[in-house]
Amino acid sequence: MSDIKTLSWLAIIRLGLIQTSLGALVFLPTNVLNRVMVVEYALAASIPGFLITIHHMVQFSRPRIGYGSDVGGKRTPWIIGGMFILATGSLTAAFGATLIPSLGLLGALAAALGYFLIGMGSAAAGTSLLILLSKLVSDQRKPAAASVVWFMMIMGFALTGGITGQLLDPFSEGRLLTVVAGVAVIALALSCTAIIGIERSAKVQPQEPVASSEAKPPFVEALKGVWQESHARRFTIFVFASMLAYSAQDLILEPFVGLTFGWSVGETTALAGVQHGGMLLGMFAMASTTYAFKAKTRHLLHIWIRGGCIISGLSLAALALGGILTSSWPIHLNIFILGTANGGFAVAAIGGMMMLANQGETGRDGLRMGLWGAAQAISFALGGFLGTVAVDIAGLWLAAPAAYGIVFFAEALLFLWAASLIFNIDEQLNNQSSTAATPDGFPVSGQLGGTP
Repeated sequence: MSDIKTLSWLAIIRLGLIQTSLGALVFLPTNVLNRVMVVEYALAASIPGFLITIHHMVQFSRPRIGYGSDVGGKRTPWIIGGMFILATGSLTAAFGATLIPSLGLLGALAAALGYFLIGMGSAAAGTSLLILLSKLVSDQRKPAAASVVWFMMIMGFALTGGITGQLLDPFSEGRLLTVVAGVAVIALALSCTAIIGIERSAKVQPQEPVASSEAKPPFVEALKGVWQESHARRFTIFVFASMLAYSAQDLILEPFVGLTFGWSVGETTALAGVQHGGMLLGMFAMASTTYAFKAKTRHLLHIWIRGGCIISGLSLAALALGGILTSSWPIHLNIFILGTANGGFAVAAIGGMMMLANQGETGRDGLRMGLWGAAQAISFALGGFLGTVAVDIAGLWLAAPAAYGIVFFAEALLFLWAASLIFNIDEQLNNQSSTAATPDGFPVSGQLGGTP
């Protein structure tokens, strides 16, 4: 077996720079190009909506990508290759978008190709990066490392938005392509520089030869094997349910406050800042507590995941009640608590992925991480859409406060159900060594709905 040297904080931050680069490249097509197509080119909003859907649908490939990296045994080529595809896709999408007004369908097809490449690149780089972190970061640092890389991805969004916003005025197609190309080159160069030597230096003893791809079971067979692992199956369903509830609130929260409480656009935008401030606090609190009390890292991670889901659910139920009480409701406090719980549970869930990826049959780390990453990405794609559709349907019969309230209450129930799915991570990891020879020996083999 190989002897793996765990990563220092400097190395973790270097890998976080890849997340920053990934966030920068994803921000451009999902935000900047979206606005350009709708506002500057006066295209139907459904066109960028469809293109972004392509990017989301490609996330179904994450398990296959994880399986491919398992077969090869090295994650660095997948990260570099994924970032190259992502950078190429961002530039292709921008170029295609500028062609739509003049070439119509041909421009749309070029943009669609770009968004497909964006999905493939982000899936390959993002999945492989999380696998690498799960293998090379010590258990005591994994929750905090998850917070660091998540925060650095958000920084990628923020920095790209702020800088490109200045560079794109006054708008022109040439300026747009120049800015996108510049971001792509910088992000790719930063990623390649950050990853160099990390995976190689972590292996302080020669690794056993990796079995050939012919010796590996086919992808479908390997996927079935992972799905039969109780902890992997439960965690997949947990990730999907919790992230669906998490993302479903995004597009309806500000309209709810505006319609129910009569707030202006500026006031609801400021309220979103309160929520994001709470999220950052939750992320920091989760990272600091799990790292400060290293002996209790796994137990605290379990508390943050389950507790974050429960508090998120109760906060959404409180919002539904606030829609009835209106002016007397402490909406700022409600949203701040919701954001704090969301931030803490979200990064704790990523820490849980990193903890559990190597539990079960060996050589399936990438497949498990890909399965969980796909569940997260698909729930994000569905969440915003389903939340808005549910409000529209409820609004056919109910006033706005009641319509939004029903949807918030449904999301609350989804969060509470997700909390019941999460198992004791500490128990899972402690029992793994004694049950490694028993395929069904996991302590989470009971039915869904509670801790066995």
